[in-house]
Amino acid sequence: MGKGQFIGSWKLLSSEYRTEGEEVLYPMGREVTGRLIYTADGYVSAQHMSVSRTPFLSNDWLRGTPAEIKAAFESYRGYYGTWEIDEKKGTVTHHIAAGSLPNWAGTDFVRNYEFSGNRLTLKTTPQLMDGKTVTIYLIWEKLEPVK
Repeated sequence: MGKGQFIGSWKLLSSEYRTEGEEVLYPMGREVTGRLIYTADGYVSAQHMSVSRTPFLSNDWLRGTPAEIKAAFESYRGYYGTWEIDEKKGTVTHHIAAGSLPNWAGTDFVRNYEFSGNRLTLKTTPQLMDGKTVTIYLIWEKLEPVK
């Protein structure tokens, strides 16, 4: 297997947030979109968002209302950094340089991974969301190179 299986661009197919009690939550809705890019030279970029994001009334991104800004922030996650795998543990670690949540800078996202055909499932470690402990399951599909 190895690093080569990760390299390329991936399209987000599904995003489920599961509580310890096995309740399934969809904080961005059931319909999501996104991209995950792993480069051969060790960089990663991830985007994850709701497909039903509401445009601002103004085309000026600095003129959104507080409600528009809140909705935009809550319906989007993005970050970039570097990555490495640990095949023995079955984990991929994203070393975050910067992201949509400022607190992520300088942290590591450790994900369990599993490949099935052209799909990659990433599972987060348990984390706090709205007072509940959740584990996030993201299913990605490998994109064909652009010609």
